[in-house]
Amino acid sequence: MVGTLPVAAVQIEARPGRLADNLAQVERLAGEAFAAGARLVALPEFFTTPLITGAPSSEAVLPAGDNQALDLLRRLAREHGGAIGGSFLVADRGEVYNRYHYVQADGRVFTHDKDLPTMWENAFYTGGSDDGVFDTDIGGVGAAVCWELIREQTVARLRGRVDLAITGTHWWDMPDNWPGVPTLLGPISQFNRYLSEQAPVEFARRLGVPVIQASHGGRLRGEFHFLPGLDLRVPYATRFVGATQIVAADGTVLASRNALDGPGWVAAEIETGAIEPRAPAEPGRYWIPRLPLLHRLYWHHQNWVGRSLYRRRGRDAGLRAARRAGEGT
Repeated sequence: MVGTLPVAAVQIEARPGRLADNLAQVERLAGEAFAAGARLVALPEFFTTPLITGAPSSEAVLPAGDNQALDLLRRLAREHGGAIGGSFLVADRGEVYNRYHYVQADGRVFTHDKDLPTMWENAFYTGGSDDGVFDTDIGGVGAAVCWELIREQTVARLRGRVDLAITGTHWWDMPDNWPGVPTLLGPISQFNRYLSEQAPVEFARRLGVPVIQASHGGRLRGEFHFLPGLDLRVPYATRFVGATQIVAADGTVLASRNALDGPGWVAAEIETGAIEPRAPAEPGRYWIPRLPLLHRLYWHHQNWVGRSLYRRRGRDAGLRAARRAGEGT
């Protein structure tokens, strides 16, 4: 469907495991964006809790289906006559998933499970395999979250099938509490920030559709695990990077709020519908950008460590939290 659509993207500063507080922040900011005229509002990935090992993130895992977060999305969509989307952890069929929920005013819910957890996210959930394409009342909507935006396989599943993409991110930086790291890894950190800010722009250029991206802001503190099967770990303190952005189909940034700017929201009018992509698809590639060696090593290492933590205790912790949440509703 082609047309002009007023949209907004919300940036939050959430705290690990503080479900009620985080939902209250989302309700306030999303409500403001809707009241200002948005018909579609994007929320970040993990809007119920930031994820980091060594923090109580698993406490916010919810049962699939009816739960507090989905109830909030349904209420906001119904009361404001619009649509809203964001992801959070759910327990389903004995596993935990990072499930994106897109909710319309008529109550219909579309979902997408992130295909590959990113680094230590592996300690909290497992990946899904759906295509993330929704046939909605405003046309074809594609869902993608965080590092899905920088992988060619995501472009392949959405290109030519959607009129806009709704995305969210949870993108952290290098540790700033390890002696010498800010100086030694300064260039890598700078590239990481650039990569996070450019991801929705390059995604739009390759899909040829507008991209609405919501982000986290603030700091993140937890622990960094070194080896699978062992509890060898050290404190890890960092901050979120990237930006909450609304990007036109040609890659032009229409509105932006940097992660350093804290909670808030941005709004713009987009032209839905696909145009000829400004950048070619590259089916033979895995990553869209050329990631430095350290990024790739960090990704593989933390995937390896995180999957071990999920098997050892992450899955069970999430399932227990979801049972408690279900009993409390």
